[in-house]
Amino acid sequence: MILMNLQLFAHKKGVGSSRNGRDSESKRLGVKSADGQFVLAGNILVRQRGTKIHPGNNVGRGSDDTLFAKIDGIVKFERLGRDKKKASVYPVDVEEVVVAE
Repeated sequence: MILMNLQLFAHKKGVGSSRNGRDSESKRLGVKSADGQFVLAGNILVRQRGTKIHPGNNVGRGSDDTLFAKIDGIVKFERLGRDKKKASVYPVDVEEVVVAE
């Protein structure tokens, strides 16, 4: 009696999926209004994580550290001491803005 020990091998390589290939959606952080730009009250000046730029005159800070204008005016980015920055909004006459544009 002849016994055959037959073993079949895979003819296709088993393909595993990579554990990479995921990333979170970008949060679009950064400066949204430039220095010297006219902004309306409520306009967002900076979207940031932490207080990279601190709120100055007439600027509010949201719960996610977003800086926004409290009044209509011109944006100014200034130094706060030696190593910090602040964003301020200074009031301006409407006629001056119209003439400048």
